Amino acid sequence: MGVLALSNGTELNVALGGRADLSGDDPVVVLVHGAAMDRTVWQMQTRYLAFHGYRVIALDLPGHGGTPGELPATVEEYATWLAATLEALPVDGPVHLGGHSLGSFVALEVAAQRPELVAGLLLFGIAEAMPVHPKLLEAAEANDPLAGQLMSGWALATDSKVGAHPSPGGSMVGGTQALIERADSGVLANDLKASSGYSRALDAARKVTAPTTVILGANDKMTPVRAAAPLLEALREGGAEVTEVVIPNCGHMMTLEAPDQLRSILKTALP
Repeated sequence: MGVLALSNGTELNVALGGRADLSGDDPVVVLVHGAAMDRTVWQMQTRYLAFHGYRVIALDLPGHGGTPGELPATVEEYATWLAATLEALPVDGPVHLGGHSLGSFVALEVAAQRPELVAGLLLFGIAEAMPVHPKLLEAAEANDPLAGQLMSGWALATDSKVGAHPSPGGSMVGGTQALIERADSGVLANDLKASSGYSRALDAARKVTAPTTVILGANDKMTPVRAAAPLLEALREGGAEVTEVVIPNCGHMMTLEAPDQLRSILKTALP
């Protein structure tokens, strides 16, 4: 974890999975978090990747975690920022780009608009659209703790709420809620509006040329498996090589709920 200086003069808060730097010629994997979250949602993936032949960068989006900057208001604006950030990273060549939830839309948009930057695409918890329940948006706009409670309730599969946490002593519900609540005022509402307002997912999918793996939770209430079907079809229509993986007994927070399964998925999806 630390600050990465970019060639465009900006700074990026990142987790490198325990590697001291980004030197070497291992493939590069860049991971993008979801609404009102930060790089820590990837904590169970970054260390594994860093010590199994990859240079991994789990980043904080602007206005999230430790990355400074104004909040982009739309997925397209987030994608413009991310494309510029990828160009300014101290690594050569295209990267393997992964995104979760809001981050999956951002990654999809970058892969569609700037294919030369993306060697492979990993989309976690994605759907054709991501509508937001009015009560959740109302609570988020009011910075009401109810928003975190609603999200943690909807984002986790039933077994995840009552079962053991992959990190001993951790609480899946409490940890997810705390992660959302520690975001700055207005961040969650901004990100929910960006996600729900993104209407060009299918158009973007048809432009993707990079090999794409779509990872879904079988019990995901926020981006149900059935809601991803049109997106998968659009990706294939555009000619992308597509792999779909559905994780049993898993909700929307798959990076935390199913770290062992994701490790196996990443081993297969990445070169």
